[in-house]
Amino acid sequence: MAERPARWTDLRRFTDARVGLGRSGNGLPTQAALDFAAAHALARDAVHGALDLDALRAAIPDLIAVRSAAPDRATYLRRPDLGRALHPDDRASLPRTAPEFAFLIADGLCAAGVQAQAAALIAEAGRHGLAGPVVAAAQARVALGDAVGDALGAKAIAVIIGERPGLSAPDSVGIYLTWQPRPGRTDAERNCISNIRPGGLSCADAAAKLAWLVREMRRIRSTGIMLKDEQPARPRIAG
Repeated sequence: MAERPARWTDLRRFTDARVGLGRSGNGLPTQAALDFAAAHALARDAVHGALDLDALRAAIPDLIAVRSAAPDRATYLRRPDLGRALHPDDRASLPRTAPEFAFLIADGLCAAGVQAQAAALIAEAGRHGLAGPVVAAAQARVALGDAVGDALGAKAIAVIIGERPGLSAPDSVGIYLTWQPRPGRTDAERNCISNIRPGGLSCADAAAKLAWLVREMRRIRSTGIMLKDEQPARPRIAG
């Protein structure tokens, strides 16, 4: 049986979770309570943030911008189904070039995380030979990648999307990989790489994981429950 940490601070070196905060009577110490309130505000801001497409275009010159069927943020949050559908006026703007691979950058529930990391993720993926059209969409859910990939005629698509913010991770991004995207695909037909952020999985490691999954996807011609992540794991903590 593993030895318990001698002090709570020993455990807190390995996690951003709120452990070992202490107490004041039956409540939290003042500083811990203030930190919680600040983290909660950051998470709320992340959910309501907007994607700056002009800034993305500066980093990704060939970016193609589309919209989901959700007309605004409030509707997007209330109607997840609209965030999964491509705006009918934008389908024609996607060139049907039938690429082997494509990217969709989606704001999801954390536009700030996407803004900070999407271009770096695509650049890192390029170092592994992953390249193709890059589409960006506001008010977008994961499944919008199915409609975008279908319109492009892509064999596979990777959706880079802002994840639901947590109280210790208001800047997290995920990647969802789907083989033969088309409307009606389910989450069981995708592979997910999660927790991509400065305090979690790095862009370089996430791109390496994506490249490994893409190689296996091409071999078995499938994703989701048929594609098992058996990439050898590396230790994250030294010592």
